[in-house]
Amino acid sequence: MIKTDIIIIGAGPTGLFTVFEAGLLKLKCHLIDALPQPGGQCAEIYPKKPIYDIPAYPEILAGDLVDRLMEQIKPFEPGFTLGERAETLEKQEDGSFVVTTNKGTQHQAPVVVIAGGLGSFEPRKPLIPNIELFESKGVEYMIKDPEVFRDKKVVISGGGDSALDWAIFLADVASEVSLVHRRNEFRGALDSVEKARELAKLGKIQLYTEAEVQEIHGKEELQAVVIKYNDESKEQSYVETDYFIPLFGLSPKLGPIGDWGLEIEKNAIKVNNAKDYQTNIPGVFAIGDVNIYPGKLKLILSGFHEAAVMCQFAYQIINPDKRYVMKYTTVGGVEGFDGSKKEAKKEVVQSIN
Repeated sequence: MIKTDIIIIGAGPTGLFTVFEAGLLKLKCHLIDALPQPGGQCAEIYPKKPIYDIPAYPEILAGDLVDRLMEQIKPFEPGFTLGERAETLEKQEDGSFVVTTNKGTQHQAPVVVIAGGLGSFEPRKPLIPNIELFESKGVEYMIKDPEVFRDKKVVISGGGDSALDWAIFLADVASEVSLVHRRNEFRGALDSVEKARELAKLGKIQLYTEAEVQEIHGKEELQAVVIKYNDESKEQSYVETDYFIPLFGLSPKLGPIGDWGLEIEKNAIKVNNAKDYQTNIPGVFAIGDVNIYPGKLKLILSGFHEAAVMCQFAYQIINPDKRYVMKYTTVGGVEGFDGSKKEAKKEVVQSIN
Protein backbone atom coordinates (compact mmCIF):
# COMPACT_ATOMS: atom_id res chain seq x y z
CA MET A 1 0.00 0.00 0.00
CA ILE A 2 1.41 3.36 -1.08
CA LYS A 3 0.39 6.02 1.46
CA THR A 4 0.57 9.74 0.76
CA ASP A 5 -1.24 13.02 1.44
CA ILE A 6 -2.70 13.51 -2.04
CA ILE A 7 -3.27 10.94 -4.78
CA ILE A 8 -3.16 12.67 -8.17
CA ILE A 9 -4.72 10.75 -11.05
CA GLY A 10 -3.09 12.06 -14.20
CA ALA A 11 0.53 13.16 -14.65
CA GLY A 12 -0.06 15.80 -17.31
CA PRO A 13 0.90 19.47 -16.82
CA THR A 14 -1.96 20.17 -14.39
CA GLY A 15 -1.20 17.09 -12.30
CA LEU A 16 2.51 17.95 -12.21
CA PHE A 17 1.89 21.57 -11.19
CA THR A 18 -0.37 20.30 -8.40
CA VAL A 19 2.72 18.67 -6.88
CA PHE A 20 4.39 22.10 -6.69
CA GLU A 21 1.41 23.85 -5.11
CA ALA A 22 0.93 20.99 -2.63
CA GLY A 23 4.65 20.96 -1.88
CA LEU A 24 4.53 24.60 -0.82
CA LEU A 25 2.00 23.43 1.78
CA LYS A 26 4.30 20.56 2.87
CA LEU A 27 1.91 18.00 1.40
CA LYS A 28 3.27 14.85 -0.23
CA CYS A 29 1.85 13.69 -3.59
CA HIS A 30 1.79 10.45 -5.56
CA LEU A 31 0.74 10.45 -9.23
CA ILE A 32 -0.92 7.65 -11.19
CA ASP A 33 -0.96 7.65 -14.98
CA ALA A 34 -1.76 5.05 -17.62
CA LEU A 35 1.03 6.39 -19.82
CA PRO A 36 4.60 5.12 -19.31
CA GLN A 37 6.03 8.59 -18.65
CA PRO A 38 4.86 11.88 -17.10
CA GLY A 39 3.51 14.66 -19.28
CA GLY A 40 0.17 13.40 -20.60
CA GLN A 41 -0.68 14.47 -24.14
CA CYS A 42 2.21 16.95 -24.15
CA ALA A 43 4.72 14.11 -23.84
CA GLU A 44 2.92 11.33 -25.69
CA ILE A 45 1.11 12.96 -28.59
CA TYR A 46 2.72 16.29 -29.46
CA PRO A 47 6.04 16.81 -27.59
CA LYS A 48 7.31 19.10 -30.35
CA LYS A 49 4.16 21.17 -30.70
CA PRO A 50 4.63 24.84 -29.70
CA ILE A 51 2.37 26.23 -26.98
CA TYR A 52 1.77 29.99 -26.86
CA ASP A 53 -0.41 30.65 -23.79
CA ILE A 54 1.96 29.73 -20.94
CA PRO A 55 2.75 32.89 -18.93
CA ALA A 56 6.33 34.19 -19.39
CA TYR A 57 6.88 31.91 -22.41
CA PRO A 58 6.05 33.55 -25.76
CA GLU A 59 6.50 30.04 -27.15
CA ILE A 60 7.48 26.73 -25.57
CA LEU A 61 7.43 23.21 -26.96
CA ALA A 62 5.04 20.86 -25.15
CA GLY A 63 7.85 18.45 -24.29
CA ASP A 64 10.00 21.27 -22.93
CA LEU A 65 7.09 22.44 -20.74
CA VAL A 66 6.93 18.97 -19.20
CA ASP A 67 10.68 19.05 -18.58
CA ARG A 68 10.41 22.43 -16.82
CA LEU A 69 7.53 21.19 -14.66
CA MET A 70 9.48 18.07 -13.69
CA GLU A 71 12.42 20.28 -12.72
CA GLN A 72 10.13 22.54 -10.70
CA ILE A 73 8.64 19.70 -8.62
CA LYS A 74 11.87 17.76 -8.07
CA PRO A 75 12.46 19.23 -4.57
CA PHE A 76 9.10 17.83 -3.43
CA GLU A 77 9.99 14.23 -4.30
CA PRO A 78 6.66 13.04 -5.74
CA GLY A 79 5.99 9.34 -6.22
CA PHE A 80 4.86 7.91 -9.55
CA THR A 81 2.89 4.85 -10.60
CA LEU A 82 3.20 4.90 -14.40
CA GLY A 83 1.86 2.57 -17.06
CA GLU A 84 -1.11 1.71 -14.81
CA ARG A 85 -4.71 2.95 -14.99
CA ALA A 86 -6.64 4.02 -11.88
CA GLU A 87 -9.38 1.40 -11.72
CA THR A 88 -11.33 1.68 -8.45
CA LEU A 89 -11.96 4.23 -5.69
CA GLU A 90 -13.00 3.05 -2.23
CA LYS A 91 -13.85 5.18 0.80
CA GLN A 92 -12.38 3.85 4.07
CA GLU A 93 -13.84 4.01 7.58
CA ASP A 94 -11.29 6.65 8.58
CA GLY A 95 -12.43 8.90 5.73
CA SER A 96 -9.44 8.24 3.49
CA PHE A 97 -9.56 6.75 0.01
CA VAL A 98 -7.89 3.74 -1.58
CA VAL A 99 -7.26 3.91 -5.32
CA THR A 100 -6.35 0.60 -6.97
CA THR A 101 -4.89 0.34 -10.48
CA ASN A 102 -5.60 -2.23 -13.18
CA LYS A 103 -2.41 -4.01 -12.09
CA GLY A 104 -3.47 -4.18 -8.43
CA THR A 105 -1.25 -1.41 -7.06
CA GLN A 106 -3.01 0.23 -4.10
CA HIS A 107 -2.67 3.84 -2.97
CA GLN A 108 -4.17 5.45 0.14
CA ALA A 109 -4.66 9.15 0.94
CA PRO A 110 -7.21 11.49 2.58
CA VAL A 111 -7.50 13.47 -0.68
CA VAL A 112 -7.84 12.35 -4.29
CA VAL A 113 -7.34 14.77 -7.18
CA ILE A 114 -8.44 13.77 -10.66
CA ALA A 115 -6.26 15.67 -13.12
CA GLY A 116 -6.61 13.25 -15.98
CA GLY A 117 -6.92 15.75 -18.80
CA LEU A 118 -9.48 14.38 -21.22
CA GLY A 119 -9.38 11.05 -19.41
CA SER A 120 -7.26 7.94 -19.71
CA PHE A 121 -5.70 7.31 -23.09
CA GLU A 122 -6.09 4.11 -25.02
CA PRO A 123 -4.13 3.39 -28.20
CA ARG A 124 -5.88 3.64 -31.54
CA LYS A 125 -5.52 0.16 -32.97
CA PRO A 126 -5.27 -0.59 -36.69
CA LEU A 127 -8.00 -2.71 -38.23
CA ILE A 128 -5.88 -5.79 -38.81
CA PRO A 129 -7.45 -9.27 -38.45
CA ASN A 130 -6.34 -11.15 -35.31
CA ILE A 131 -4.05 -8.35 -34.11
CA GLU A 132 -5.25 -8.89 -30.53
CA LEU A 133 -3.80 -12.42 -30.60
CA PHE A 134 -0.30 -10.96 -30.91
CA GLU A 135 -0.62 -8.19 -28.32
CA SER A 136 2.34 -8.48 -25.90
CA LYS A 137 3.63 -11.21 -28.22
CA GLY A 138 5.29 -8.89 -30.69
CA VAL A 139 2.59 -6.24 -31.11
CA GLU A 140 3.11 -3.20 -28.86
CA TYR A 141 1.20 0.08 -28.83
CA MET A 142 3.65 2.02 -26.66
CA ILE A 143 7.39 1.96 -26.15
CA LYS A 144 8.21 1.89 -22.45
CA ASP A 145 11.76 0.52 -22.52
CA PRO A 146 13.72 0.95 -25.79
CA GLU A 147 16.24 -1.68 -24.66
CA VAL A 148 13.57 -4.35 -25.24
CA PHE A 149 14.21 -3.83 -28.96
CA ARG A 150 17.99 -4.08 -28.78
CA ASP A 151 19.25 -6.08 -31.80
CA LYS A 152 15.67 -6.92 -32.83
CA LYS A 153 13.77 -6.31 -36.07
CA VAL A 154 11.10 -3.65 -35.63
CA VAL A 155 8.29 -2.38 -37.89
CA ILE A 156 6.69 0.94 -36.89
CA SER A 157 3.51 2.33 -38.46
CA GLY A 158 2.47 5.97 -38.27
CA GLY A 159 3.20 9.40 -39.67
CA GLY A 160 3.33 11.66 -36.61
CA ASP A 161 6.02 12.73 -34.18
CA SER A 162 5.91 9.55 -32.09
CA ALA A 163 6.42 7.25 -35.09
CA LEU A 164 9.21 9.40 -36.52
CA ASP A 165 10.99 9.98 -33.22
CA TRP A 166 10.97 6.31 -32.25
CA ALA A 167 12.06 5.16 -35.70
CA ILE A 168 15.01 7.58 -35.51
CA PHE A 169 15.88 6.54 -31.96
CA LEU A 170 15.62 2.80 -32.59
CA ALA A 171 17.80 3.07 -35.69
CA ASP A 172 20.76 2.89 -33.30
CA VAL A 173 19.21 0.22 -31.08
CA ALA A 174 17.40 -2.35 -33.25
CA SER A 175 19.07 -4.50 -35.86
CA GLU A 176 16.50 -3.39 -38.43
CA VAL A 177 13.86 -0.63 -38.40
CA SER A 178 11.04 -0.26 -40.92
CA LEU A 179 8.74 2.77 -40.93
CA VAL A 180 5.38 2.44 -42.71
CA HIS A 181 3.09 5.38 -43.49
CA ARG A 182 -0.01 5.47 -45.65
CA ARG A 183 1.00 8.82 -47.18
CA ASN A 184 4.20 10.17 -48.66
CA GLU A 185 4.05 13.28 -46.45
CA PHE A 186 4.55 13.02 -42.69
CA ARG A 187 2.75 15.04 -40.02
CA GLY A 188 5.72 15.33 -37.68
CA ALA A 189 8.27 18.07 -37.10
CA LEU A 190 10.19 19.00 -40.25
CA ASP A 191 13.60 18.23 -38.74
CA SER A 192 12.39 14.74 -37.75
CA VAL A 193 11.04 14.11 -41.25
CA GLU A 194 14.33 15.18 -42.80
CA LYS A 195 16.35 13.03 -40.38
CA ALA A 196 14.19 9.96 -41.05
CA ARG A 197 14.57 10.37 -44.80
CA GLU A 198 18.33 10.82 -44.41
CA LEU A 199 18.55 7.63 -42.33
CA ALA A 200 16.54 5.89 -45.06
CA LYS A 201 19.11 6.98 -47.66
CA LEU A 202 21.87 5.60 -45.42
CA GLY A 203 20.02 2.29 -45.13
CA LYS A 204 19.47 2.61 -41.37
CA ILE A 205 15.66 2.83 -41.79
CA GLN A 206 13.56 0.98 -44.35
CA LEU A 207 10.93 3.50 -45.41
CA TYR A 208 7.58 2.35 -46.82
CA THR A 209 5.33 5.28 -47.83
CA GLU A 210 1.88 5.25 -49.41
CA ALA A 211 1.52 1.85 -47.81
CA GLU A 212 -0.08 0.12 -44.81
CA VAL A 213 0.46 -3.00 -42.75
CA GLN A 214 -2.62 -5.07 -43.48
CA GLU A 215 -1.66 -8.54 -42.27
CA ILE A 216 0.41 -9.98 -39.44
CA HIS A 217 1.67 -13.54 -39.25
CA GLY A 218 3.19 -15.87 -36.70
CA LYS A 219 2.56 -18.93 -34.60
CA GLU A 220 2.82 -18.18 -30.88
CA GLU A 221 4.88 -15.03 -31.45
CA LEU A 222 4.84 -12.41 -34.21
CA GLN A 223 7.06 -13.40 -37.13
CA ALA A 224 6.18 -11.12 -40.05
CA VAL A 225 3.93 -8.40 -41.42
CA VAL A 226 2.51 -7.89 -44.89
CA ILE A 227 2.73 -4.36 -46.29
CA LYS A 228 0.35 -3.43 -49.09
CA TYR A 229 0.73 -0.31 -51.22
CA ASN A 230 -1.90 2.24 -52.20
CA ASP A 231 -0.79 1.64 -55.78
CA GLU A 232 -2.31 -1.76 -56.46
CA SER A 233 0.13 -2.36 -59.31
CA LYS A 234 2.92 -2.68 -56.74
CA GLU A 235 3.59 -6.08 -55.28
CA GLN A 236 3.03 -6.36 -51.52
CA SER A 237 6.04 -6.68 -49.22
CA TYR A 238 6.47 -9.54 -46.75
CA VAL A 239 8.70 -8.26 -43.94
CA GLU A 240 10.07 -10.51 -41.21
CA THR A 241 10.02 -8.80 -37.83
CA ASP A 242 10.17 -9.38 -34.10
CA TYR A 243 7.96 -6.40 -33.23
CA PHE A 244 5.16 -4.44 -34.86
CA ILE A 245 4.46 -1.05 -33.23
CA PRO A 246 1.49 0.88 -34.63
CA LEU A 247 1.69 4.47 -33.34
CA PHE A 248 -1.59 6.03 -34.45
CA GLY A 249 -2.13 8.23 -31.43
CA LEU A 250 -4.24 7.77 -28.34
CA SER A 251 -7.98 7.96 -27.83
CA PRO A 252 -9.09 9.82 -24.65
CA LYS A 253 -11.73 8.13 -22.52
CA LEU A 254 -13.01 8.82 -19.02
CA GLY A 255 -12.61 5.09 -18.42
CA PRO A 256 -13.29 3.48 -15.02
CA ILE A 257 -13.44 6.92 -13.36
CA GLY A 258 -16.88 7.26 -14.95
CA ASP A 259 -18.10 4.46 -12.66
CA TRP A 260 -16.99 6.01 -9.37
CA GLY A 261 -20.29 7.73 -8.60
CA LEU A 262 -19.10 11.13 -9.73
CA GLU A 263 -21.53 13.58 -11.31
CA ILE A 264 -20.77 13.53 -15.04
CA GLU A 265 -21.80 16.03 -17.70
CA LYS A 266 -20.68 15.87 -21.34
CA ASN A 267 -18.08 13.21 -20.51
CA ALA A 268 -16.50 15.53 -17.91
CA ILE A 269 -16.68 15.71 -14.10
CA LYS A 270 -18.86 18.43 -12.55
CA VAL A 271 -17.15 20.44 -9.80
CA ASN A 272 -17.91 23.34 -7.49
CA ASN A 273 -15.89 26.09 -9.16
CA ALA A 274 -17.33 28.76 -6.87
CA LYS A 275 -15.23 27.37 -4.02
CA ASP A 276 -12.70 24.56 -4.34
CA TYR A 277 -13.18 22.38 -7.49
CA GLN A 278 -14.48 19.55 -5.32
CA THR A 279 -16.74 16.92 -6.87
CA ASN A 280 -19.97 15.58 -5.42
CA ILE A 281 -17.81 13.18 -3.38
CA PRO A 282 -16.23 15.12 -0.48
CA GLY A 283 -12.44 14.78 -0.56
CA VAL A 284 -12.34 14.08 -4.28
CA PHE A 285 -11.39 17.01 -6.51
CA ALA A 286 -11.22 17.34 -10.31
CA ILE A 287 -9.03 19.92 -12.04
CA GLY A 288 -7.88 20.62 -15.58
CA ASP A 289 -9.58 19.49 -18.77
CA VAL A 290 -11.34 16.59 -17.03
CA ASN A 291 -13.73 18.90 -15.14
CA ILE A 292 -16.67 21.04 -16.22
CA TYR A 293 -18.40 24.09 -14.77
CA PRO A 294 -20.03 27.26 -16.14
CA GLY A 295 -17.49 29.30 -18.06
CA LYS A 296 -14.89 26.52 -18.15
CA LEU A 297 -11.88 27.17 -20.39
CA LYS A 298 -9.89 24.09 -21.41
CA LEU A 299 -6.47 25.71 -21.15
CA ILE A 300 -3.35 24.54 -19.35
CA LEU A 301 -3.15 27.83 -17.46
CA SER A 302 -6.75 27.30 -16.23
CA GLY A 303 -5.66 23.95 -14.82
CA PHE A 304 -2.73 25.64 -13.06
CA HIS A 305 -5.10 28.11 -11.40
CA GLU A 306 -7.49 25.33 -10.33
CA ALA A 307 -4.56 23.37 -8.84
CA ALA A 308 -3.47 26.33 -6.71
CA VAL A 309 -6.98 26.94 -5.35
CA MET A 310 -7.71 23.26 -4.80
CA CYS A 311 -4.53 22.68 -2.75
CA GLN A 312 -5.57 25.31 -0.20
CA PHE A 313 -8.78 23.40 0.52
CA ALA A 314 -7.05 20.01 0.41
CA TYR A 315 -4.74 21.29 3.15
CA GLN A 316 -7.73 21.93 5.41
CA ILE A 317 -9.03 18.39 4.86
CA ILE A 318 -5.64 16.87 5.65
CA ASN A 319 -4.92 19.24 8.56
CA PRO A 320 -8.33 20.17 10.03
CA ASP A 321 -6.80 21.56 13.24
CA LYS A 322 -4.24 23.78 11.54
CA ARG A 323 -4.59 27.15 9.89
CA TYR A 324 -2.35 27.81 6.91
CA VAL A 325 -1.20 31.36 6.29
CA MET A 326 -0.23 31.77 2.66
CA LYS A 327 3.22 33.22 2.01
CA TYR A 328 4.38 34.45 -1.35
CA THR A 329 7.30 32.47 -2.73
CA THR A 330 9.04 35.82 -3.30
CA VAL A 331 9.12 36.12 0.50
CA GLY A 332 9.40 32.58 1.79
CA GLY A 333 11.30 30.87 -1.02
CA VAL A 334 10.73 27.23 -1.91
CA GLU A 335 11.81 24.49 0.48
CA GLY A 336 11.76 20.86 -0.62
CA PHE A 337 11.21 17.77 1.49
CA ASP A 338 14.93 16.97 1.25
CA GLY A 339 15.74 20.09 3.26
CA SER A 340 17.06 22.06 0.31
CA LYS A 341 15.74 25.56 -0.06
CA LYS A 342 15.70 28.14 -2.79
CA GLU A 343 15.80 31.43 -0.91
CA ALA A 344 13.70 34.33 -2.10
CA LYS A 345 15.94 36.72 -3.96
CA LYS A 346 14.05 39.76 -2.76
CA GLU A 347 11.54 40.23 0.00
CA VAL A 348 8.42 42.11 -0.92
CA VAL A 349 6.51 43.73 1.92
CA GLN A 350 3.38 45.74 1.30
CA SER A 351 1.24 47.61 3.78
CA ILE A 352 -2.35 48.16 2.85
CA ASN A 353 -4.06 50.93 4.77
